[in-house]
Amino acid sequence: MTEQAQDRTPGQPAGVVRDEGAATTEERGQVGASGTPAEGSSADRVDSGPDAAELEDRWRRALADLDNLRKRYARELGREREAERGMVASAFLPVLDTIDRALEHAGADPRSIVEGVRTLREQALAVLAGLGYRREDETGVPFDPARHEVVGVVEADGGEAAPGSVASVVRPGYGAPGRQLRPAAVTVAQTPGG
Repeated sequence: MTEQAQDRTPGQPAGVVRDEGAATTEERGQVGASGTPAEGSSADRVDSGPDAAELEDRWRRALADLDNLRKRYARELGREREAERGMVASAFLPVLDTIDRALEHAGADPRSIVEGVRTLREQALAVLAGLGYRREDETGVPFDPARHEVVGVVEADGGEAAPGSVASVVRPGYGAPGRQLRPAAVTVAQTPGG
């Protein structure tokens, strides 16, 4: 092979010798005739980042997304509250049915009316327990300020209530600590003379 053939670049016609000091158009970064980088060259592709208009557009879109999220949350919260109200109201419907039956038999035997009222009370307690608010009316248990509200202090007579425990329940409480509708109003036993 001749020296000229070795210096030739692929695709270059035979007889044209490549000058070692000269660079091809690709090697020079697509420099045009004027010596400036040609259109679309790598020197032209420097990432300058987003401009102010693009950033403002992004900001406005983020604000709109946030506003839409707030509106959707408000709608969903309203629907959830309505569903909860419906659930609680439907849980009390059997109680109302029992009241209606009791009123239909108001002229009947007084013992049956008392039994109807007891049944009504049990249904109402079951509804509250089903909603997570169990009745708190135990005596003899240690006083717990998270569950009980003291309305009086009595002397421990050594019988039923030990000192520092619930002697009697004046008004029952409903729910557990941290989820109470109301605490139980109780009297607490104390040691005599204490």
